[in-house]
Amino acid sequence: MKKLLTFVFAALFLPSLVWAVYAPVPDQEQGKALSFRISAASYYDTNLFGAASGAIDSMVYNVTPSVSFNGSVTDQTFVSAGYDLSLDHMPDRPSDHTLVSQTLNARLAHAFTQQTNVDLTDMFQIAKNPQSLLAGIPLNTDQSFKRNEFSGRFATALNAKTGVLLKYRNVIFDYDNAALGHSLNRMEHLTGVEFSYAFMPETKLAGEYRYQAIAYDHASDQKDKRSHFLLGGVDHALGENITLSGRAGAEDRRRESERSTTSPYAELTANYRYAVNSFVTGGYTYSIDESSDTVRFTDSKANRFFVNVQHALTALVSASGSFTYEAAQLQGRRGVNNVAEDTIRAGAALTWTPTKNWAVSATYDYDHTSSDDSSRRLKRNRVGGSMRYSF
Repeated sequence: MKKLLTFVFAALFLPSLVWAVYAPVPDQEQGKALSFRISAASYYDTNLFGAASGAIDSMVYNVTPSVSFNGSVTDQTFVSAGYDLSLDHMPDRPSDHTLVSQTLNARLAHAFTQQTNVDLTDMFQIAKNPQSLLAGIPLNTDQSFKRNEFSGRFATALNAKTGVLLKYRNVIFDYDNAALGHSLNRMEHLTGVEFSYAFMPETKLAGEYRYQAIAYDHASDQKDKRSHFLLGGVDHALGENITLSGRAGAEDRRRESERSTTSPYAELTANYRYAVNSFVTGGYTYSIDESSDTVRFTDSKANRFFVNVQHALTALVSASGSFTYEAAQLQGRRGVNNVAEDTIRAGAALTWTPTKNWAVSATYDYDHTSSDDSSRRLKRNRVGGSMRYSF
């Protein structure tokens, strides 16, 4: 299962109870700075392009070699980097049968003092076989894209109970298809400042301001947006294994050449680690997101509910799953009616790890979108298996 809701939120702006400079290193990579992985997978995809009708199905054969570096340069500085090369072969895909995707990521984290630290990350992705496809795209259109995301966090303490967190995220989208690129290529900036107060050892109160600017490459005078967020929230620990976190407030969105809006905004998450290698996380968000159809719609107001679970069946076998339900309303431009649509994304995996170097998985992913607009409906199933070796 390749996705556990990574398409839902960027972790930079989700609330968290604990934030540390030194990221956890996967078990397979502990004890050494340089690690290598090779994975092979085969699965059946019922809808390669996410088409509403006339879906094209195919077997997909994948090989992904990877290399990563994790190391503490000094006692206060942690550096990591990774590169994945993914080769997909799809015998029944029109045109190109073999696609090559790449992902490059890097991280630098430094602790100036026990109270003051900075964390910088960057990820560049060339996705030729996207995992999450766009609704409403013309029949069997190639949705390959390039994406770069840079994020940074600077945290410090004003005193024993009061902290300050500065956040920044920049995302660039660049689609290969000329028509998609003309409609969707853009840059998104998101900055924020959060003040927190430790009301009790297990409870932290927070107030936050965010500013977002979305700039499109084409027809920016009709599609650009600017938003101001005012949020308040709380982070609370119910013992060592249960954490609760929430932010709620309002977003004031200014749309170029279209009606502006003031809308509620919410992020609620819960995490319960009930055993070794076993956990449940869940949550709810309400936000305004960009639409895949910028000609008819300005954006989309969406309610999302999600849950992720991992359960260790035995010392060597674990089961995992994810489920997301989204109820959205596409906001029509002047003269265009709003459109309601519901999306379900689910996945499940059964993984056997006979040694710390080997992992064998059986996977299933399901995507379904029902919409008032028939051209935006989507149904997709992927079922298969994979093996991974780390050394």
